[in-house]
Amino acid sequence: MMTGIIFSNIYDTALGVLSANRTVASLPFGGRYRFIDFTLSNMVNSGVRNIGVITKYNYQSLMDHLGSCQEWDLNNKNDSLYIIPPFASGRSEVYRGKLEALHTSINFLKSQKSQYVLLSDTITICNIDYREVLEEHIKSGADVTLIATKPANYTDDHVVVVEADSDNKATKITLNYPASEKALVGMGMFIMDREILIKEVEEAVADGFFHFEKDFVQKKFNLGTLNINIYEFEDVVLRNKDISTYFKNNLSLLDEKVRKGLFKKNSPIYTKVRDEIPSYYGENSVVNECVIADGCKIEGFVENSIIFRDVKIAEGVQIINSVIMQGTKIAKDAYIENAILDKNVTITEGIRLIGASDNPVIIKKGETV
Repeated sequence: MMTGIIFSNIYDTALGVLSANRTVASLPFGGRYRFIDFTLSNMVNSGVRNIGVITKYNYQSLMDHLGSCQEWDLNNKNDSLYIIPPFASGRSEVYRGKLEALHTSINFLKSQKSQYVLLSDTITICNIDYREVLEEHIKSGADVTLIATKPANYTDDHVVVVEADSDNKATKITLNYPASEKALVGMGMFIMDREILIKEVEEAVADGFFHFEKDFVQKKFNLGTLNINIYEFEDVVLRNKDISTYFKNNLSLLDEKVRKGLFKKNSPIYTKVRDEIPSYYGENSVVNECVIADGCKIEGFVENSIIFRDVKIAEGVQIINSVIMQGTKIAKDAYIENAILDKNVTITEGIRLIGASDNPVIIKKGETV
């Protein structure tokens, strides 16, 4: 049906210190998941069974998380996930954009038998059935189908902004620009013919181009040589384009409507299984409106926060509007508000960390404060 391609490193710099030593694809989210869990689960649930993950650097944590891929049922001889390193095609330098990234996967793409390719970023979190998108793509007769959604904020710049006619054909494409009220914004997801993609990538890279959206999608559309179909996705979409939106999107999981839009019984989001004991809540603990994973020990006050696995929160601690990642230990009488604590952070007794709702305090992985 389709071959999947996942870009794991494209937006690493946008997430700052959170992706300094890991790929964006392996960034923890929502208490127990990684970004790639949503992309990969959507593909598997949609019948995409051969998937290439294009890497760049710092992808050891991603490989550790994926393991044998048994959680996604991709560990048999007919269905497989392939890790594609940055020099797989013999390039002597690291790729600069998606076109060059796709060039590293040329041998993988040529070895596939499916007619279509699904390309996806990992910073966009949603629960989508790509079978419906493929059906609409085939019906449209277009060269490319671009998956888009209504913007959450019309004043923000978006990577791809599109306008379409009544037949869902693109009429205008702009890049890194605010959306008008009649426009949609791209979700970093595309479907197109596999052989055409191979041809376009080889030609573009030979001509020195490397940016997929600018040097292929927008350029060829403006020349009138690329017919683009727009598929509007109308369910929950969380796009993590920077640290502020990452923080906001984590806390949005406290909204039941958001949770129901992402976690559906008929299309579950899979992740690496970790056997942990149930979380322990002390006699004097207070927990209000939180998502708390297993293996935690909560003895303080926690409100409006996302708490990952194996977090220890001592008596007298107050945590408000924060994201606390796996293995973090917070000593008694600490006060934390509007903060992101990365994995295995240690907060000592009496420490106060206070950020802003749009500019959280960030403590890097493994640090002691």
